[in-house]
Amino acid sequence: MRFYSIKLGCLLAFGCFLSITWIRSIPDDGAASRSLQTLYARLLAAEELGGQVSKDLGRVLEQLKNSSQLTSNTSTNISAGLKRFFTPNVFLYLPHLVHHPDSLKPNVALGQGRHGVSMVLGIPTVKRQKQSYLVSTLNSLLFGLTPTKRQDLLIIVFVAETDSAYVDTIAGTIMKNFPKEVQSGLLEVIFPSQHYYPDFSSLRETFGDSKDRVKWRTKQNLDFSFLMLYAQDKGTYYVQLEDDVIAKADYYDAMKTYATQQASKQWLFLEFSQLGFIGKMFRTGDLPMIAEFFLMFHRDKPIDWLLDHILWVKVCSPEKDAKHCNEQKALLKQRYKPSLFQHVGLHSSLAGKLQHLKDKDFGQQSLFQAHINPAAELSSSLKHHQQHSLDRAYQGQDFFWAFSPKRGDYALFQFSEPIHVSGYLFRSGNIENGGDKFYNTTVEVLPSNASVRDKLVSGSSPPYKASDKGFIIIGMFEDGIAEGLIGAELQPVSALRLVVRSDSGVWVLLSEILIKV
Repeated sequence: MRFYSIKLGCLLAFGCFLSITWIRSIPDDGAASRSLQTLYARLLAAEELGGQVSKDLGRVLEQLKNSSQLTSNTSTNISAGLKRFFTPNVFLYLPHLVHHPDSLKPNVALGQGRHGVSMVLGIPTVKRQKQSYLVSTLNSLLFGLTPTKRQDLLIIVFVAETDSAYVDTIAGTIMKNFPKEVQSGLLEVIFPSQHYYPDFSSLRETFGDSKDRVKWRTKQNLDFSFLMLYAQDKGTYYVQLEDDVIAKADYYDAMKTYATQQASKQWLFLEFSQLGFIGKMFRTGDLPMIAEFFLMFHRDKPIDWLLDHILWVKVCSPEKDAKHCNEQKALLKQRYKPSLFQHVGLHSSLAGKLQHLKDKDFGQQSLFQAHINPAAELSSSLKHHQQHSLDRAYQGQDFFWAFSPKRGDYALFQFSEPIHVSGYLFRSGNIENGGDKFYNTTVEVLPSNASVRDKLVSGSSPPYKASDKGFIIIGMFEDGIAEGLIGAELQPVSALRLVVRSDSGVWVLLSEILIKV
């Protein structure tokens, strides 16, 4: 349209020029001459005006061209960093961002850019005055995941703070505790720009909430929205969690299976916990709409209320009663039982608030796996905590939980007579104490035949490494698990033992002991 206007202006100017040229060629003849002179003067004015219009249009075109180029460059730069991060109307709901458009770009502290997974877990975390539960939450989510599941999952930790020192502390803690998960891309840590949050001082107090609580819930709405928009193109499903929960050991399989079963239904979200905003699963394709709704009303109500209002807007009719409305809303949310996530945090992120929320549908969590093991005499240099002894764990009655081990500490399983042992499995940590693992710890076997022991160490293929007292090293704990087979050349065996090779700063816990015969 702009180029069409330019061409039209040029044609008018050219037409004026031809007309004037033709008029000048007409002989001057009385009244006709005077009329033509008047027309000539008017056409001269029109020619001058046409020229001015042409110049003005040229300047407008140049300005539009420059503006278009600037917009294109800005859009390209932002799109490269944000992908589809922000919704078209985000500046309407957060007008302060107009002056800081780059503040919509998430800062990635840790991550490998993983995408294309089945499930994305989003965990916002903030600075707490009391205890932090983040590491325990991550341990719970990672406990028991197979390599295949780890490749098909992404956990995003959003540090919802603008204090760079605190962000570095959280990133350092996660890198220290979960280095393999960070390096593989399973774990990401992101944080917002210092300009992302608006001025909270002008918030209106509503629903009898204090100013601090209104600020807390408003910021929470912004945090959840930010995280959702970042996660929208990372996978198929997005699950909203919090930084003070524990998960059932089979949560991954249960959620994925249930989502597949509900695939043909028109649900907006699936619930895997009845508490607040914990354990809510969304299709990632719905996240832009949901986040925009949250941003639109982020100052008005808590996040779980807003989620319910989305359902109301979608299916409730003013001409129907509340019963009909609730029935229609129930079709857009499906509840899975028993709950897969439990809230464990006592101290809320809101200063001074204690939270005693518990999901009654969560049930009892299995903290150990029982097995029938061969008769053996047990001994250990590790001092166990309360009733969590090695004997009870070996008999399948409890888990073994001991204070931080030192180099040389051991757990010995001495058989009453030599037996054939085909394999072993020792799993350390459990769903509630996932960090209490054995590190740098060997699994060793004592063949009953002394001459065989010497031969195996000196010339076997593959070679075995000797330990002390005739024991031979056959395995190591990796990621808290020691599992393997025991070759025929080592049979029969008189004993197995675990030996700690360096001091540890954490307690140790055996949640599973299996000696296969």
